[in-house]
Order: sequence, then structure tokens, then C-alpha cells
Amino acid sequence: QVQLVESGGGLVQAGGSLRLSCAASGRTFGSYTMGWFRQAPGKERELVARISRSGGSTYYADFVKGRFTISRENAKNTVLLQMDSLKPEDTAIYYCAARATMTGLYPYWGQGTQVTVSS
Repeated sequence: QVQLVESGGGLVQAGGSLRLSCAASGRTFGSYTMGWFRQAPGKERELVARISRSGGSTYYADFVKGRFTISRENAKNTVLLQMDSLKPEDTAIYYCAARATMTGLYPYWGQGTQVTVSS
């Protein structure tokens, strides 16, 4: 089992940047595929980016491609989401999630961190 804690959210103007961090507990962090999701008010939770166990493979939703970068530091039990060129429509609660399988649902979730982008 793994516990996740996000940090780094806040208020930023459009065009600005934020870096989210997710700290994981446990000694097997490197065995988890990690994902960042977001949920805006009145909308469903959606996948933003995903990174493989080794960090060698990444996936980005079309709406963040070229603007967001996901990375991980297994030695520090940390996954990062660098968000650049932020838009007001990026406003949401951002969640870190983990799964032990290569595909399927994410059973482990953090509590979320609020990102607000003003126009």
C-alpha cells in the first residue's frame, strides 16, 4: 500500500507556471505507475499525465501536451508535474494517484491540491 500527499498548488495568473509535487510513503515507490488527474467544478475527474515505473514512458492528455511535464525521482519517492503556460481552464483540484499494475484503475489517491489560474 502507498500513501500520497500532494503539494505546490496555488493561485497564478494565466501564462504563469506552477510545479506540483506528490510525496509517496513506502519502500516500493518504484513499483508503481503514477498519474496526475484533475477535477474542475461540475466536471468529471480526468487524467492529465501518467508516468511509468522507471520514468521512461510518459503519457499526456491532449489539452496539456507541450505545456505540462511529468517526472519522477524514485530515490526520493516523489512525482512532479511542471505546469507552464497555464490557462484559466486549467483551474481544478489536482490529484496524484498510483497503481501497481501497468493498466487499469488507480486504487491509491492523494487528497488533492487546488490550482487556480486567473485571467
